[in-house]
Amino acid sequence: MEENTEELMIADTSDEEAEDIRQGKYMTFQVGQEVFGIELKYVNEIIQMQPVTPIPEVEHYIKGLINLRGKIIPVIDVADRFEKEAFAYTDRTCVIVIEVKGIEVGLIIENIAEVVSIEEEDILPPPTIGHGSMQDKFVHGIGKVGESVKLLLDPVKLLSDDALDFLDKQEMEEDE
Repeated sequence: MEENTEELMIADTSDEEAEDIRQGKYMTFQVGQEVFGIELKYVNEIIQMQPVTPIPEVEHYIKGLINLRGKIIPVIDVADRFEKEAFAYTDRTCVIVIEVKGIEVGLIIENIAEVVSIEEEDILPPPTIGHGSMQDKFVHGIGKVGESVKLLLDPVKLLSDDALDFLDKQEMEEDE
């Protein structure tokens, strides 16, 4: 019995340590000329592009569904979502599988840039100039990394708006 308790304590500690390791780290990727980052705590895994089953009558940026080890996951083309120029899927195209509020979604991107650490004091609020583009409403901050900046995405906003409401649909199903 004591051994089991020790194993559980070790398992709990490693989860907390894993969360600490991810703190302040962002997975970055390029869409067009801009570099975006998503907090590592939302990233479950990165996989190669999979065959996608289209879904009829959905927004153009929702490319369909993939079967990831028996789990069906919707996938979104991030460039298309931000109304950027489309890119051809190649062997470098990958899917960042993120989890937000218990919902897994794949983000199709051209390729991964790097994982960077950004301290809280190096994150500025996004500027409020112009009418706001599609991507601006999904950006929660601007991360300063050396001489460059990364647009830090808010995955909750990315997955919940009028056209793409995975999170609200999930919450409604849970309430029923």
